[in-house]
Amino acid sequence: MELSPTDIDARLSARLKDLRQERGLTLDALAQRAGVSRSMISLIERGESSPTASVLDRLAAGLGVTLASLFAERGRAEASPICRRADQAQWRDPGTGYVRRNLSPPGYPSPLELVEVVFPPGARVAYDGGPRAAAVQQQVYVLEGAITLTVGPDTHTLATGDCLAMRLDQPVSFHNPGDQPARYLVALATEGAWAGANTKR
Repeated sequence: MELSPTDIDARLSARLKDLRQERGLTLDALAQRAGVSRSMISLIERGESSPTASVLDRLAAGLGVTLASLFAERGRAEASPICRRADQAQWRDPGTGYVRRNLSPPGYPSPLELVEVVFPPGARVAYDGGPRAAAVQQQVYVLEGAITLTVGPDTHTLATGDCLAMRLDQPVSFHNPGDQPARYLVALATEGAWAGANTKR
């Protein structure tokens, strides 16, 4: 289901506020950790701003979670281990127009998250990277088309069927140099997440 702007703003605002409060962070503290202004965080938490993927990634890094988890429901023991396509949350980045679909069952306790991305022709998005509150491993597998992925100083051209593994501790940028949309799968795992999830349940 593609969430409307109102729905996605409401989900993001509630999720961001919950995660910040769970970690005992003030708006100022999160702003300092994430490199996002206090006023911007406040606007997002009130559902009055539609942030770009780059801003959300900085907030996720400051909170020690993945970007995908900002769209997820709170973990709960009774969550279903299956998520039908019709129930998968979909979001469009207002900055680039790329569409990301959360594939993993929402709220299910697992260290792994899967996301499908459809990247428009010519689109480019960059994430700051750098130290994160929790280490995240990521792999990108191209399903259709091709993308250019720059990780730190290294640039990789990935064609259909190619897979790149990386740790999210340095700047990363995605670019679709072609004239057709590219579609790829992203698998993310937060180190220590499984132990933490079991401890809380």
